[in-house]
Amino acid sequence: MRTSLRSFRSLTAAAGCLVLTGALAACGGASDAADAKTVTVYSADGLKGDGGDGWYDKVFADFEKETGIEVAYVEGGSGEMVQRTLREKSNPQADVLVTLPPFIQQADTRGLLKPYRPAGSEQVGEAGKAANGAWTTVVDNYFGFIYDKSRLKTPPTSWEDLLAPAYKEKVQYSTPGVAGDGTAVLIKAMHDFGGEKPAMAYLKKLQTNNVGPSASTGKLAPKVDKGELLAANGDVQMNFAQSKEMPNLGIWFPAKGDGPATTFALPYAAGLVEGAPRSENGKKLLDFLLSERAQRDVSAVGGGFAAREDVEATDPNAVALSRLMESVEIFTPDWAAVGENLDRHVDAWKSATGS
Repeated sequence: MRTSLRSFRSLTAAAGCLVLTGALAACGGASDAADAKTVTVYSADGLKGDGGDGWYDKVFADFEKETGIEVAYVEGGSGEMVQRTLREKSNPQADVLVTLPPFIQQADTRGLLKPYRPAGSEQVGEAGKAANGAWTTVVDNYFGFIYDKSRLKTPPTSWEDLLAPAYKEKVQYSTPGVAGDGTAVLIKAMHDFGGEKPAMAYLKKLQTNNVGPSASTGKLAPKVDKGELLAANGDVQMNFAQSKEMPNLGIWFPAKGDGPATTFALPYAAGLVEGAPRSENGKKLLDFLLSERAQRDVSAVGGGFAAREDVEATDPNAVALSRLMESVEIFTPDWAAVGENLDRHVDAWKSATGS
């Protein structure tokens, strides 16, 4: 297994302590913060495999072997990771922050990120990085939904399909404002239905079939695979990787009525934390994540899309992913507007759904 290295196992345990206690001090105090051979990553979930076979597992192990720097890893929803970094702003504990948009933009506007352009970032498209160097996409990705292939003879194709009686208490999506993919539900619904008001009207109707919000998108896939849910939200990279161990997962992109299936880019973007206790190690890790070596593993190991435009993947996963996206229309959200109005959108969602 790729995570069989002694040090990476111990750091995973350390990260677990971090999650439970909320402070580095509880896992060793100031000595950890001063350790020149560690780097702490706060990240949205999806890139670390449950069986130790994810992109993070491979890349972190390679990074440690090459540099001698151990990675302490803490994961949660994108909003959760930003809020945690914000709480620690006066005494930062993380060195690198990885989230989905619009939370990476939110972290930047709140002064949580220090501009740094990793080696290789010149090969990332302009839409995949901040103009001020605060963050850079490390894994490209797209928003999507999943369904249970074993229990649905006819897969869903539209938002309206999810309102059918057959889906009663069999639909679930992650919490907007907390999870990046959950927030993406609002973004796509507002795009497809033509604005906040009609989108919230639809989501209010969906409450009849909705189990309720989930803080973690990653926990929804096992429920779909086991038949506890018939449909849930997710993203292409995470769900494609999960489908290797969860054969009942099917990926789809809701359309509005009989219109085209649509989606949008929802990349994992990384930035150096302002005041990071191990800033130089954070820079080295960001450089490594964007190296050609790591980027070639994005599809082959992680089931995602390389962030670098000069890396052309041809592995079987890359071919399958390309086919999956062939007939899907891709739109580009106005992330600045989304970030500016996010609190209002989330409040509207809470009001519409009673959450």
